[in-house]
Amino acid sequence: MNKKEAFKAFASLHPELISYVKNGSMSWQKFYEIYDIYGEQEEAWKDYFSSGASASSSFDGIASKFKNIDMNSIQEHIKTAQKALNLVQELTGKGADNLSNIAKGPVVPRPINKFFED
Repeated sequence: MNKKEAFKAFASLHPELISYVKNGSMSWQKFYEIYDIYGEQEEAWKDYFSSGASASSSFDGIASKFKNIDMNSIQEHIKTAQKALNLVQELTGKGADNLSNIAKGPVVPRPINKFFED
């Protein structure tokens, strides 16, 4: 197995490296260079992955975000959106009714004018 394939296998065992690449603080090239120099030594990688608690720490992060949500604020936003939708519905509904009433009015045939003595 060459170095590149070994690094791919190493990276697949440590999915927490993806978050560093996604947020732009590291690149796969930089990670490969570290791997090329130090291999799988824990000292070289200790800054990039925690001691097996990555799944629980990410769950804790998600849970803390849900704790900070103000349900009253969300409910007020939903009510405001519903009011806006009702207003748009009323405006478009009444406009369509007015147009249909105009079209249903009495139809008066126009007289035929003969200009060329047919």
